[in-house]
Amino acid sequence: MTSNLINNLSRRAFLGTAGAAAVAGLAGCGGSSSRDNDGGPGGGGGGSAKLQFMFWGSAFEKTAIEQMIKGFEGAHSGVTVDPIHVPGDYQTKVNTLVASDDLPDVAYMDAPTAYRLAEQGKITNIYPYIEKFDQLSGRQPANFFWYGDKQVAGTPGASEISLIWYNKALFSGGTAMPPASADQAWSWDELLQTATLLTLDQDGRNPTESGFKGDNIRQFGLSAPVTTQWTWYPLIRSNGGDITDETGMKYTLNSPECVEVFQNLQDLVYKHKVAPSPAQLGGADGANAPTTTVLLQTKRVAMVLDGQWTLLDLGKSDLDYSLGVLPSYQQPFTMEAGSCRIMSANTASPEQAIELYVYSVDGSNSDLFSQGLWMPVETKYYSDDAAINSWIGNDVHPPEYRTAAVDYRLNNSIRDWTQTLKNVPAIQEVVTPAMQEIATGSRPAKEVLDGLKDKVEPLLKGKYTIPDSL
Repeated sequence: MTSNLINNLSRRAFLGTAGAAAVAGLAGCGGSSSRDNDGGPGGGGGGSAKLQFMFWGSAFEKTAIEQMIKGFEGAHSGVTVDPIHVPGDYQTKVNTLVASDDLPDVAYMDAPTAYRLAEQGKITNIYPYIEKFDQLSGRQPANFFWYGDKQVAGTPGASEISLIWYNKALFSGGTAMPPASADQAWSWDELLQTATLLTLDQDGRNPTESGFKGDNIRQFGLSAPVTTQWTWYPLIRSNGGDITDETGMKYTLNSPECVEVFQNLQDLVYKHKVAPSPAQLGGADGANAPTTTVLLQTKRVAMVLDGQWTLLDLGKSDLDYSLGVLPSYQQPFTMEAGSCRIMSANTASPEQAIELYVYSVDGSNSDLFSQGLWMPVETKYYSDDAAINSWIGNDVHPPEYRTAAVDYRLNNSIRDWTQTLKNVPAIQEVVTPAMQEIATGSRPAKEVLDGLKDKVEPLLKGKYTIPDSL
């Protein structure tokens, strides 16, 4: 999981919904059902086992996962773990391994695939293990992927939320910086006002000044990409809207509340000219856009709506950066998500595999939290001062992080829709082009969203139910 995220693809499309899998190397991947263990086929006798752990991510994440695996092996005598790193085409690799009944013992998985494999009996229902391990029982019900009563496909190894990142050096002349707590969140108009003051043409004029040249801008006040749900989903929820009604069977993305948000986002670019279009960032769809860190470092943009993972790159830069909460309409909300960690139902060593599973989702077993790529999932890391300080008490995390991220996630986060709605892949196939159309400004938001109704509603199959307690 890199902080670049290939803008709007991997992490933004969904936290590593890693695209599909390179065919090369599949044959050498091995399989849970066929590996030999000291206890013989089908058993993990004597505590010895040979396991596999499959994951996506950058070279930095690869190093961290390999270190985590070494730590696990050091604490579990007789158990060896083969790390399988798939930096791209993850989904195709998953499909190939599923077809050959050869899933690794433990693996990263995007939510829709995890639900599908759980319903097919391909992965282990981890519900019976929740009360046995503190690393699992110390989580909220919403931190699990429920596909039925007492049926859990997995839990995230890490969490992410949406935030505002900004270059502090660009806030001069008394311009207010983004608020660092939900109760002080800007209204949309306040965000727009600040973005307007921070937008400068080549002559240094902002849009409020006579002679401003909107077609020759050197610094935009804000970047808020419409092509990613990390931008628009928390905002429509803040305004009382959603993609569907509570049953997940009725399309509501064209409600007045949703239309207002999408039109506001579109107007940032084409009406107010305080945010760059996809073409101005890197091509028609913005796929080649610079990273948030580069945008802030080069002063191309003063503020960016992006995920918490951006902190990894920012922490390695010399930029004077900080963060704030998203603007609020009716209620202050951010979006929270984390990819699913699954355990194969066909593992030859279930006792050792669940130990690896639990170890891998334990927030104390990776430095990716203190380095800024991830946020922990266990509740103690948001409620206990010592536990909080164990991952944010460093130079990477700005002072504002405690309220703008830790408290914000704990008290003001809503779950990513791709992790609660059924039949997401089919829905995304029609929603994604619509978001791209809004981003290009070719049609008003309401017209695009109205046109989605007849395409989305037939695809709706309800929501996965999250219980009130474990």
